[in-house]
Amino acid sequence: MNVLMKIFHGYKLNTKFTIICLFFVAIPMIGLSGWLFWLMEQNLVSEKLNAMEYKLSKSYDQIVTNVDSINMSTQFLLSDQALKEFLTARKKGEEISTSQLLDFYNRDIASLERMVNNNNYLYQVRVYVDDEDMQEMMPILYRMERMEKQDFARDGELAGWKYNYVDRLFSNYEQYSGGRKILSRLTPVEVYGLGEIGVIEAAMYMDTMFPLVYDSTKTEWSCFVDGEGNYYFACEDVPKQDRSLARQIVEENQEAPKGAQQVYYKKKGNQRLVVGYQEVKELGGAIISVNDFQAELSRIYRQRIIFIGIGAVIMALLAWVVNSVAKGMLGQFYSILHSIREVQKGDLSVVIENCGKDEMGELGSQINKMLVNIKQLTDDNLNHELLMKNTQIRALQNQINAHFIYNVLESIKMMAEIEEKYDISDAITSLGKLLRYSMKWTNTNVTVAEELEYIRNYLSLINLRFDYEIYLSVNMPDIILKQKIPKMSLQPVVENAIYHGIEQMAEDTNIYMKGIVDGEDCIIEITDAGRGMSDREVEELYKKINGELEASGGSGNGIGLKNVQDRIKINFGDRYGIEIASKLGCYTKIMIRIPMAEKNVNPQMGGEM
Repeated sequence: MNVLMKIFHGYKLNTKFTIICLFFVAIPMIGLSGWLFWLMEQNLVSEKLNAMEYKLSKSYDQIVTNVDSINMSTQFLLSDQALKEFLTARKKGEEISTSQLLDFYNRDIASLERMVNNNNYLYQVRVYVDDEDMQEMMPILYRMERMEKQDFARDGELAGWKYNYVDRLFSNYEQYSGGRKILSRLTPVEVYGLGEIGVIEAAMYMDTMFPLVYDSTKTEWSCFVDGEGNYYFACEDVPKQDRSLARQIVEENQEAPKGAQQVYYKKKGNQRLVVGYQEVKELGGAIISVNDFQAELSRIYRQRIIFIGIGAVIMALLAWVVNSVAKGMLGQFYSILHSIREVQKGDLSVVIENCGKDEMGELGSQINKMLVNIKQLTDDNLNHELLMKNTQIRALQNQINAHFIYNVLESIKMMAEIEEKYDISDAITSLGKLLRYSMKWTNTNVTVAEELEYIRNYLSLINLRFDYEIYLSVNMPDIILKQKIPKMSLQPVVENAIYHGIEQMAEDTNIYMKGIVDGEDCIIEITDAGRGMSDREVEELYKKINGELEASGGSGNGIGLKNVQDRIKINFGDRYGIEIASKLGCYTKIMIRIPMAEKNVNPQMGGEM
């Protein structure tokens, strides 16, 4: 909402109201319509993928059935004993009588012919014999010279699968078949001791073996690729881009598992394709099928454009209606706004009339009250300015009094030196520096060196009170001495160490101050050899300085450390502040972490006593 307010800053209220209403109507509508059309597109893709899977599976099952039919027919001829005996006799050159030929033709050839005719999938099953004198027995038995007329005979390999050729066994066969292409499996017939005695050709129409290939349309086409990389389409006049796409699909599926079916969605230029790849291990090749459904997607896109157009018209009408209603509702508001502008020009006598009982009327009444209060505030402001002037005068007087105190102390110091009371003179000097530091008004932080100087003067006065001596040992790098810290942030820690750690022991001792550079930060450690604290006391002190427990007045309450903690966090951030380490009867160490602001100082270690 804040973002919208920034965007529409400067627009009239009724315009903002109209835009916001349209925003909260348009965004859900746009999101819902986008999701619906996206869902339609995904459903269409899913439907095409499922249809492709079904077609490939159905085509593969048909191919397996056809291959089984060819293999069974071939095995039937190979197992026919009478045929094998006849071919063996011809190979050996044995004489066969006319009655034997007639009997073989009427019984065995006729049986094989019936087998072929009863199988609707087969085109022909033939046996070729390399015997120029053999009497041909159509449609089964032929001399080898007939097979040499076929296209596949040119490659010299008379075994295996042969694809996409026209039957030229006789000159009229091509015209009779209408140019339909056939495929066949050639199987040599071999007899031990004689070698090859014939070749079996079990043939079938290409469109019978591959119905999916020959069921192509403008948007969907298929082909068969054999193990040698030859591509067979329904017609020879295939666009180059289709042949190129078929080769690309084969390359994409080189690593596919044996016998696998791959169906996927593919974008190619302006085409939206569903690609199917079905390996046919029985033939050593694969079926490729491609469906371009860009036209169907275009219909969805056109529907989306029409929907957007209708939605835009509806939104424009809605904007006009909402704006008109908003103007009517905000009429009184604009009247109040006009009155406020008159007040801005300095006319405090403006009174809003005819305030109703609705929200706008209440606003008018409150503005009338506000104008009365403004006059009262004007008088109060004059009194406040007078008070500020008096405060400044009193501050000046205090400053004058501070100078008077410094001058008096300086006179007492001179009197002590005249009387050769040098201890008293030194004590007064320390007290003067202490007062000057603490009473000096400043808005900025002080350096660590300045704070250390104040601590030395403080300890000089403290040692006057006790029969024992408190020594200050300082080991502080120059770079830390130059760092800025809040004024009076180290002295309370030293004072806390004296009154809660050292005073109860009443013996000579040390307070040790050490500075450590830690990356972008520095740490100031203040350690006393006092009575220390237990773990429970440390935990309770942590809670006090972090504000988890109230630190009320009294000895050992931690209020001094809490003030230091608060001031450090206010100046530098939450990651900085105080840490405590203590051992009962041994020591207490306060570690103050501050950022390293001054870095242009050579960080050599310096020690002071």
